[in-house]
Amino acid sequence: MSLNLKNLKAHLALLVAAAIWGLMAPVGKLAMDAGISNLSLAAMRMVGAAVCFWLVSPLGVKEQISKRDYLLIFFAALMSIVFNQGVFIFGLSLTTPVDASIITTFLPIITMILAALFLKEPITTTKALGVILGAIGAVMLILFSHGDAGTSGNIWGDLLVLVAQFSFACYLTIFKGLIARYHVITLMKWMFTYAAICFIPIAYNDLSITFNQDFPVEVWLQVGYVVLFGTFFAYILMVVGQKSLRPTIVSMYNYVQPIVGAGVSVFIGIGTFGWTKALASLLIFAGVYVVTQSKSREEIKA
Repeated sequence: MSLNLKNLKAHLALLVAAAIWGLMAPVGKLAMDAGISNLSLAAMRMVGAAVCFWLVSPLGVKEQISKRDYLLIFFAALMSIVFNQGVFIFGLSLTTPVDASIITTFLPIITMILAALFLKEPITTTKALGVILGAIGAVMLILFSHGDAGTSGNIWGDLLVLVAQFSFACYLTIFKGLIARYHVITLMKWMFTYAAICFIPIAYNDLSITFNQDFPVEVWLQVGYVVLFGTFFAYILMVVGQKSLRPTIVSMYNYVQPIVGAGVSVFIGIGTFGWTKALASLLIFAGVYVVTQSKSREEIKA
C-alpha cells in the first residue's frame, strides 16, 4: 500500500469516526432523557465494547504483548477511556452542554502543544493557523446551533471537561508508539477491559438502578448504538487513523462532530442551516485541511 493511499484510508477512518460520534451525541441524549444515567451509559460503553472486542479477537492477529506494554496499555486506557469519558461525564453534569462543547474545541490546541513537548513535532505557522481556524468554526457552529443557553456553566464542571480533553490529548501523544506496535483489536480488547474494571465500581449503584427499571425497546436500541457504533466501531476507526497520522491531525477531526450534530438537527426538523453555520463548517474543514498540509518534523529535516 502506498503512503498516500494509507494516509487516505486513515483520513476516511477518522472522518467516519467523527460522524459516528457526532450522531452519538443526540442518540445518547435521548437515552439519558429516558432515564439512563450518565454513569450507567459510560459503564455500558466500556463493558459492552470490551465484550465486543473479545468476541472478535479470535479473528484478529495473534500477537504477544510484553509485560511492560501491558502496563502501558493500562495507562493508555486510563487516559483515553476512564479519565476522558468518566471525567467528562462528571463535568457535564455540573456545567452546561454549550460550555462543555466549546471546551472540547481545546483538544487540538492541547494536542499540538503536547506533541511539540513529547514528540518534538514543530508548531509551524501553518499548523497553528489550521488549529485556530478549526476552533473558530467549531465555536461558531456550537453557539449558533444551541443559541443562548441562558445560564452559565459551573467553573468546576468546566475544569473537569478541560481535564478530560487534556487526558485524551496525552493519550494521542504519549502512546503513539504503543498504538503503532499492536493490532487494533489487541489494543482495544485490553484497553476496554482495563477501563471496565476501573469504572464498574464507580458506576455500580447507577447500573443496579438502571437494570431494575423497565425501559422501552427504543431506549435499549439507543444504548446499543452508543455501545456498538459510538464505541466499538468508532474506536477501531480512530486507531486506524492514529497509526498513520500525527496526533494534531487526529485531534482536528474532533471539530467535525458539531457539523454532524447540526446536520442531524436540520434533517429531523429541529434546526436550521443558514449562512453562519455554512461559514462555520467551511472554517472547520479549511482548518483540518491546513493542518494536514503542515510539515512534520521529518519533512522539515528533509
